[in-house]
Amino acid sequence: MAEPNTVADLVKHMQAAVDIPVTVKHRIGIDDFDSYEFMVDFVEKVAAAGCTRFIVHARTAWLQGLSPKQNREIPPLRYEDVYRLKQDFPQFDIEINGGIDTVKDIEAHLQHVDGVMIGRAFYHNPYLLAETNSLWNEPAPKRSDILAQLYPYMEAQIAKGEALPTMTRHYLGLFQGLTGARKWRQALSGKPQLTIDDIKRAADEVLLLNPDA
Repeated sequence: MAEPNTVADLVKHMQAAVDIPVTVKHRIGIDDFDSYEFMVDFVEKVAAAGCTRFIVHARTAWLQGLSPKQNREIPPLRYEDVYRLKQDFPQFDIEINGGIDTVKDIEAHLQHVDGVMIGRAFYHNPYLLAETNSLWNEPAPKRSDILAQLYPYMEAQIAKGEALPTMTRHYLGLFQGLTGARKWRQALSGKPQLTIDDIKRAADEVLLLNPDA
């Protein structure tokens, strides 16, 4: 963001090389350059190069003094700045990102912007992705149904040479918030000889405790 003309030049050349939209994800500011006007200047210059979709993480990035992890947690969220950006540039698609981890949050933000980007919340709680079906008035699939489709996929990947523990680490949060979730994580973690039968047994134990899951 400190070099908006460079970003604009990159966007221009990328747009010339591909026939799909080039989008830009950015923060609301960097270090002490955190005014709304600073962000607007950045967006205007990049938009002039052809970008019409901006994904805005509603925190300032501190390039000095904070780690990447701290940068996702410590700078305060300023959602209002992103809302204002959409108001001032209605012709652009503006998405919001940062600290959003419930369907209710998503619904609230969609009253102000065009889209919501979620990253780590989906990773830590994959079932949140299923719950977002409600945004389209669709029911969320049960975890048992998700697993029923997951097992054949795992078998197919194993046949291609993929390691089962490498896959299962992405599903550790499937039962987050439910009784037995900790045992599920323990059953799948740190076991190089893990089998699909092991996973089925662990899942059945949790589903027995949560019949509606």
